[in-house]
Amino acid sequence: MAYTTIDDPTIYFNTKLYTGNGAVGGDSTTISSLDFAPNLVWIKNRTTSGDATSSHALTDTVRGVTKTLSSNLNTAEATYSNALTNFSSNGFTVSDKAIVNGNGNSLVAWNWKAGTSVSGDTGGSGTAKTYTGSVNTNAGFSIIRYIGNGTAGHTIPHHLGTTPALVIARTISVAKDWNVYHHKNTSAPETEVLVLNTTAATADDLGVWNDTAPTSSVVTLGDSSQLNTNDGTCIMYAFSEKQGYSKFGSYTGNGNADGTFVYTGFKPAWVMTKKTNSTSQWVMFDNKRSPINYVQRRLQANNSAAENTDDNQDFDILSNGFKSRRAAGDWNSSGDTFIYMAFAENPFVTSTGVPACAR
Repeated sequence: MAYTTIDDPTIYFNTKLYTGNGAVGGDSTTISSLDFAPNLVWIKNRTTSGDATSSHALTDTVRGVTKTLSSNLNTAEATYSNALTNFSSNGFTVSDKAIVNGNGNSLVAWNWKAGTSVSGDTGGSGTAKTYTGSVNTNAGFSIIRYIGNGTAGHTIPHHLGTTPALVIARTISVAKDWNVYHHKNTSAPETEVLVLNTTAATADDLGVWNDTAPTSSVVTLGDSSQLNTNDGTCIMYAFSEKQGYSKFGSYTGNGNADGTFVYTGFKPAWVMTKKTNSTSQWVMFDNKRSPINYVQRRLQANNSAAENTDDNQDFDILSNGFKSRRAAGDWNSSGDTFIYMAFAENPFVTSTGVPACAR
């Protein structure tokens, strides 16, 4: 059996760096040279801080190009005519909104491909509601926009064909938190929830996932208005693992400069970590902002802070995984449990059995 079916991960996920021009003189900025048409674009201003100018900006093709959410905020979906203005066959265009095109600012855009349109009715308990979405079964990623029914046992089709390892969902028509299911979050992850827009530890909450694990066809919701407001518009991003391309796992920190090695089966292009047993940031690393080891440039999904550019030797990206290079509380405190999500730059071994190059 081939090690991976995705020899070139950049056709499904890629990171782009750019410098904003503020659309001075009416000139929008076009970000191109992706190897795919993106369906989810997650942008962060790396230079400035503050929710007004530097919040994370998530836009997807299912909700529409003018609709923006922020991972660091629980505010309702915003409509901007001057943020993203276009999705193209190999990128996107931004106008003068500072969170996506601050003049002279350094920005990063993480991009994922879904692609195939889906729609239908939700199931399970309560009144059936409609959903629309976009799915990429090859890469294990789907975007589903659904209407909540406020009833425990409401089921949302994800169309991945395999069981999701990671689900991020929330009501977007009103102010609500980002709810995260991770299949390695404790021994009973269906009973737990992490919140992307806070530093909070994992918490038991029947109302979120209804104490029901996702299946190969649906995600089951509880009656919490955080992600199942009756007649509220909601969004769900669902990811399943694909060998050699994506990994959603856990590890225990050891609190020293020779950190725990975490095997992913590929050279990561992007990693986000979160301590589960106590408070911590959602820390984001990638191979474009820090193209060589040690990785020193960090952002946090739960806040609008500028990129950390200290001289600490934080993190190593390796040919088959990653490891910490210091006793950092947010990703390597001794004895603490962390979950992570990672996407590949290239697989450790290709579909033809050829080892990839080391970093």
